[in-house]
Amino acid sequence: MPKFVVEREIPSIGQVSTEELQAIARKSREVLNAMGTSIQWVESYVTGDKIYCVYIAENEQQILDHAAQGGFPANRICQIKTTIDPTTAE
Repeated sequence: MPKFVVEREIPSIGQVSTEELQAIARKSREVLNAMGTSIQWVESYVTGDKIYCVYIAENEQQILDHAAQGGFPANRICQIKTTIDPTTAE
């Protein structure tokens, strides 16, 4: 299944408490559970004003549906074509 990176613009998200991040994660998980097994949240990276989330999903529409149902922004969605890391140079 395709893998995607989702950019979510959320002002000052990097300054929220652990409890607030837990509540966001809980809501995301609830929506995903209701959507079924064809979409999976892998992990997210929280920066100052954005969250970058990695998802495995059948298509971009599933990610948009998840965002709408959870009340999360999905400002940009990019399908990952391949990955590289330091061992790619070997």
